[in-house]
Amino acid sequence: MLRRALCFCALGAATLAAVGTRAEPPLPIFDAHVHYNLDIGRPLPIEGVLDTWRRAGIRAVLLNSRPNDGTRELLAAAPPDIRAVAFARPYVVADDVKTWFKDPGIYAMIERELDRGIYRGIGEFHIFGHDADSDGFRRFVDLAGKRSLWLHCHCDDYVIDRIFALDPGAHVIWAHTGMNTPLPRVDELLSRYPGLYGELAYREGITRREALSPEWRSLFLKYPKRFLLGSDTWTPQRWPDVPAIMDGYRAWLSQLPREVAEDIAWRNGERLFFPR
Repeated sequence: MLRRALCFCALGAATLAAVGTRAEPPLPIFDAHVHYNLDIGRPLPIEGVLDTWRRAGIRAVLLNSRPNDGTRELLAAAPPDIRAVAFARPYVVADDVKTWFKDPGIYAMIERELDRGIYRGIGEFHIFGHDADSDGFRRFVDLAGKRSLWLHCHCDDYVIDRIFALDPGAHVIWAHTGMNTPLPRVDELLSRYPGLYGELAYREGITRREALSPEWRSLFLKYPKRFLLGSDTWTPQRWPDVPAIMDGYRAWLSQLPREVAEDIAWRNGERLFFPR
């Protein structure tokens, strides 16, 4: 009996060791939707932001803020272990969300920001439906095209079609991948426009009772290079939740093949913005 018990313990120890050897480290994250909005008060000191990112396992960030002062502060403060890319946002205060595309003052502000030479894109901005048919919006799309900049759009699917009609060579991050756009339509747009990438903050329906939905799994396997993650720290109350948000992503990413999970978690963002 003693010999049998010792053998059982040895077998159990070997099994645990093997499991420990096979265990994958937590996925690092490229957070492609960060706001450090200062117009309503500083949400965290810079040191608190960096600590939050490290606790969340975030290794790279895409910054845009209201006003752009917050983006510039974080860009200047980014340490070697957290790489940062900046977009110029066409907002100074929250009400600009309604009028930015038809406000000459906002357009002039974006031109001044872009002249700093530190930005890789314009956005995140909000626009829906036939507002995208306006001459004002066309000016922003033309500006991005002339300067080889990305567009980061919180919009509906009509706007996605409109952007690529204006500039077939556009590069677009679709915030929330349309929020609740039906997946067949998302599939259609990704197939039609190679320059379109879906960001997944607040996107509905990815999981059902913590399990990755079959429809989203199929989409991720079909387009593993076309998705990005984001925290969307649009309000100060969102910042303390960032580590839990990233753990939530890791939970459903673990249900995908490791290579696909790594693409979505961080490799796509690094390939697009920090190519070797």
